[in-house]
Amino acid sequence: MELDRLGGKRTAAFFIISDTDTTYNFIVALAFSQMFNLLCERADNVHGGRLPHHVRVLWDEAANTGQVPNLEKLVEVIRSREVSLTLFYQAQSQCKAIYKDNAETIMGNMDSVVFLGGREHSIVKEISEAWLGKQTISMQTDRRSRGQSESYSQNTQRLGQELMTMDELTTMPGDKCILQLRGLRPFFSPKYDLKQHPNYRYTAEADKNNSFDLSRLISRRMEKLDPDERYTVYEADMPDEADIGEDEDIFNYDDLDDPDAFV
Repeated sequence: MELDRLGGKRTAAFFIISDTDTTYNFIVALAFSQMFNLLCERADNVHGGRLPHHVRVLWDEAANTGQVPNLEKLVEVIRSREVSLTLFYQAQSQCKAIYKDNAETIMGNMDSVVFLGGREHSIVKEISEAWLGKQTISMQTDRRSRGQSESYSQNTQRLGQELMTMDELTTMPGDKCILQLRGLRPFFSPKYDLKQHPNYRYTAEADKNNSFDLSRLISRRMEKLDPDERYTVYEADMPDEADIGEDEDIFNYDDLDDPDAFV
């Protein structure tokens, strides 16, 4: 697949698997692991430490592709080779379920985290307490007593309150998100409307004619020959008595599943 050449020129590669059948998840996990290692080796040995074209990995439904070996170590070194990784999880607990104790290391190496909304208690609590922190508010209390001599007092206090409480996060509007960039305070921002993108008209959602049909790529047959098209004909000669030697052609066996046939 020449995965090591992805950073040499502008290239788009897609890994498409079923999100319900986990039979072939290990293939994608193996491809990701091999790709990261090959790109790092090529960056060091061929391009002087950095790839000429930035490789951005958009890993959608990361919980459905299985565990990538040593991912917690790879995320620490790929950024210096012009490789970035974006993980998409429905819930942060999915990452913890797959990578166990290494999940915190993986999330800690992410320069930016986007919270699109959810009700997972652990991540909502972490956002409220660790991401957003507290804001300073003023609380004013008035006290007034009446009797033979009336008295009046006013007290002002400065208190700390969560910038957004857990219930405010769980009921956050669907068109809003929270972006946490390393070194900056979080942003409470509206989500980008994909329909406003200039290339939206090229998507299958905008026009069904843009749908990707895999069968058109793998089932191409020359059912009709064009008389005006030029073809190249190759001739292959095979001697009558081929010297196969001890490595006899296995297709000469009547039963390939018979273990005695290979003795």
